[in-house]
Amino acid sequence: MPDENPNPPVNPAETKAPEPSPVPAVKRPGLDLGPGVGINVTEDMATPERKLPPTKILLITLAGLAVVLAIWGFLGRAKPQGAGSVDNVVAVELPNQNAMLVAITVTLHNSGEKPLWIHTIQGKLKTPPKNEYLDVAASAVDFDRYFEAYPALKPGALPALMPETKILPGNDVKGTVIVSFPVKQDEFDKRQSLSVSVLPYDQPLPVVLTK
Repeated sequence: MPDENPNPPVNPAETKAPEPSPVPAVKRPGLDLGPGVGINVTEDMATPERKLPPTKILLITLAGLAVVLAIWGFLGRAKPQGAGSVDNVVAVELPNQNAMLVAITVTLHNSGEKPLWIHTIQGKLKTPPKNEYLDVAASAVDFDRYFEAYPALKPGALPALMPETKILPGNDVKGTVIVSFPVKQDEFDKRQSLSVSVLPYDQPLPVVLTK
């Protein structure tokens, strides 16, 4: 016998699963980097608290640093270990060579607190407008040959001032340096300066004697 209460037809729309309720948005806190200063990366790095110090303070700091560096540079600046003078200059022109042979007699004083050992000796000539000529001092063994060939070079000359000479603190040494420069007599006579540079061992600066 047929069922007297048949199930009514099901409407598919009525069987649709209920939609889930919306989840309220959760505001994420800033990234916590752990204990300590508690830096929050969500802070606005462009805020005045994160900018450079005021210009006035920055300028004062830079000025103070510049003064400290200037004082340090002045006190730490290397100074020559000696001093002295150019006592006599005699020059002769070398025939047909466009060059001058010059005998320079000097006094070198050790003003330091330790012995001064001469390493190298050079002569320098400056002529207008901006010409400079350098020459290493001649060896002492050549002095007699120069004086014999050019007797005018000898007046006022002393024994050669030589490398390896030792000068004790507070003492002086006198000697002659012979150098040559590729200039004529006229240009040499119009020179701006003539000097002898003595570079000691273990010293950053030479002792320069100028006339």
